[in-house]
Amino acid sequence: MSTDKKDSCLCNAAPKLIFACSGAADVGAVSDLAARKLTKDGAGKMFCLAGVGGRIPGIMKNTEAASKLLAIDGCPLNCVKACLESAGFTAFAHLQLADLGMAKGSTGITEENIRKAADAGAKLLA
Repeated sequence: MSTDKKDSCLCNAAPKLIFACSGAADVGAVSDLAARKLTKDGAGKMFCLAGVGGRIPGIMKNTEAASKLLAIDGCPLNCVKACLESAGFTAFAHLQLADLGMAKGSTGITEENIRKAADAGAKLLA
């Protein structure tokens, strides 16, 4: 058996992609910062939701090739979930910050809330 890199299995090479609400509300900021923390921690890679919404070919192909997708929504409008679904993606984990007790307009953009959201997202990506 060859040990040449070109012959190695790349079965687990597809990234885990994270799409986050980055809306103007406090929970949008927490969602965005949690996705950035997950990326920094190596749990997955934050990816461009606007590119999915705009059906940018390269972004669509990379999203289709991902090993796992995570949608992080700040509020119950579930814009991230709706954007992915309208682009044809249905197999993804979904984190809704309201399920963690965070409410639009009354959630502090704190390290504690960011960590709480990132920890929940990491479990969904595991």
